Amino acid sequence: MKKQKLVLIGNGMAGVRCMEEILTICPDGFDMTIFGSEPHVNYNRILLSTVLQGGTTLEEITLNDRNWYERHQIKLFTGETVVKIDTVKQVVITDKSQEISYDRLIIATGSIPFLPSIPGADKKGVTAFRTIEDCQTIMTTAKHFKKAAVIGGGLLGLEAAIGLLNLGMDVSVVHIGSYLLERQLDHTAARMLQVDLENQGMKFLFEKHTQEIIGDNRAEGLVFKDGTMIDTDLVVMAAGVRPNVQLARESGIETNRAILVNDFLQTSAENVYAVGECVEHRGRVYGLVKPLYEQGKIAAKHICGVDNQGYTGSVLSTQLKISGIEVFSAGKFHEDTLSKSIKLYDEVNRIYKKLVFQDHKLIGAVLFGDTRERPKLLDMIVSQQEVSDLEKTALLQSASETGYSVADMPFSELVCNCNGVTKGAIVEAVQQKGLTTVDQVKKCTKASGSCGGCKSVVTELVAYLKSDECTEVSKQKSMCSCTSLTEDEVVQELLQLGITTLIEAIEKLNWNTNNGCSICRPAINYYLGMIYPEYDREQGIDRIIMCIEEYNCQCDKQRSLKLAAAFKKGLEFLAVPCLLKIGVSTCMHNGADSTIKDIGVIRTGLGWEIYAGGSSGRMIQAGELLAVVPTDKEAVQIIRGLIQYYRESAHYQEQIGQWLERMGLIHVREVLFDQELRQELVERLDEELSVGKGEEL
Repeated sequence: MKKQKLVLIGNGMAGVRCMEEILTICPDGFDMTIFGSEPHVNYNRILLSTVLQGGTTLEEITLNDRNWYERHQIKLFTGETVVKIDTVKQVVITDKSQEISYDRLIIATGSIPFLPSIPGADKKGVTAFRTIEDCQTIMTTAKHFKKAAVIGGGLLGLEAAIGLLNLGMDVSVVHIGSYLLERQLDHTAARMLQVDLENQGMKFLFEKHTQEIIGDNRAEGLVFKDGTMIDTDLVVMAAGVRPNVQLARESGIETNRAILVNDFLQTSAENVYAVGECVEHRGRVYGLVKPLYEQGKIAAKHICGVDNQGYTGSVLSTQLKISGIEVFSAGKFHEDTLSKSIKLYDEVNRIYKKLVFQDHKLIGAVLFGDTRERPKLLDMIVSQQEVSDLEKTALLQSASETGYSVADMPFSELVCNCNGVTKGAIVEAVQQKGLTTVDQVKKCTKASGSCGGCKSVVTELVAYLKSDECTEVSKQKSMCSCTSLTEDEVVQELLQLGITTLIEAIEKLNWNTNNGCSICRPAINYYLGMIYPEYDREQGIDRIIMCIEEYNCQCDKQRSLKLAAAFKKGLEFLAVPCLLKIGVSTCMHNGADSTIKDIGVIRTGLGWEIYAGGSSGRMIQAGELLAVVPTDKEAVQIIRGLIQYYRESAHYQEQIGQWLERMGLIHVREVLFDQELRQELVERLDEELSVGKGEEL
């Protein structure tokens, strides 16, 4: 089959990540071409500030070198700009008069620096801070001049200012607003940050409108509209960025603030997609890396013909380390008439926490100085779980007071929010592949490879895993003493070699025993039954009965009994990796019983709370809140989808709590909240139930 032609305009982070996703889904499906205006391979623009600060080299922020493009047979044209898109003929034209046709086109032109229209901005010593070349210009200037002024008190401006400070310059930050980082922090956290940065030598001028850059041939000072002025030898324009939409607009593609896209990242032009900072989706333009990567995943699936629910938007969160100062924000952290906040302010230890609630749900957070609870808080914001008044106060407790460390983190907790990397994934990479440095972990897992905000946690985790205090072991081990293969590797071999029987598996997978053992025989039979629903699972494996318990109390129990009956339908003798107990509670009065089941369902005023991973054995443990759904139908769908996903991806005899820790709660939620993925799981479950029913007739 002839490959389709796929062209990417823009060699930046969002566009190339989309290409990586496409290569994962259908590696041989497209003839790929990438155009980049800059004369470089794909690099991490977010980490330019670390280069300026002297902590990183240009080579170290490269994301994909030339070998990567060649290995995947991608034609890369650097230093070449696409100047026109003919959406009728499906052709792109470059500034070097090259014409390339496409079957699918991705626009990822990113953003361009916002350069205020200031007289004198064309003088020498005035530069933006957006590219490697800008970075090199600033570093060269710092060798010969002393005073620098940065126009812009946002994230970009502060990154530039910190770099200039580390280069030995006298730095003044000029900001039109009344405090720093208005989009990332509230006034209190911003003021604390300002004080700490002032103690490091930085100067700030707030509510200043630059009227003119003065000097003969090069910049010598700034004059403000209020009549004041400062001397400077270097002016760095860092007043923000704007979506780069000129090419799309001139090519007849619909734009507003940015390129308009639907939930599948399609533009108004046929076969043309757009991702990244140049995109406007449902009225929002995103500038953070995580939403851009999420867009790339959805666009890649759609381009490859994989059904999905589409992109519905992102909950924004920012994890920053500014000159050694940890800050974090997420969600809607400014109060309004519908929301209330609780705060902790520790001036001595320089710690500030603010949590914003609406209708007993956490909707936003700001952390300064101590950000170690960020994964938990972000998860609560995304999942919209109910929070009691007592829990609200407990959330403000300092992590240092609870003795929190990387050793206390569950394997399922996200370390790198940008790339979705859990602690378990890092532990596995370090212990299974012998990794010893943060850079090796970054290359292997992508953790800390985007915004860099989690680098301190990754560093702490790597150090802990190498220390004598570490008692944690990655979950990967051989299935049993009969083989050196892990369970995942066994399943992969069963699929690749087309193995259909237990005897064939033992022979072809070079078992060191003739008949297997009590561990591997039922496990292989289970996996064969999952691969081939018609497989006779009576060979060496018992049907596992699922126990459903309905808890009665003084509340109306009819709805819970009806729900329990819906769960039971066809599932009583379903083969599952490990015995499952499902508890259904009529109301919160005795809901605790359900939370300690493998799957627990509790009726509340908002609908059904669904818990997973509890344990009622010798070590009692409450499950984690998976979802809150309003209707009976959705509760049944979520749980049936959960059961099937557990059946398809769990190891044999792996309890659902262990599976949930290995897979990650957020990942499982993403699968089940995707309506199309969930529907596919339920359909596969129903198909197998129909096969089993046919066998019994």
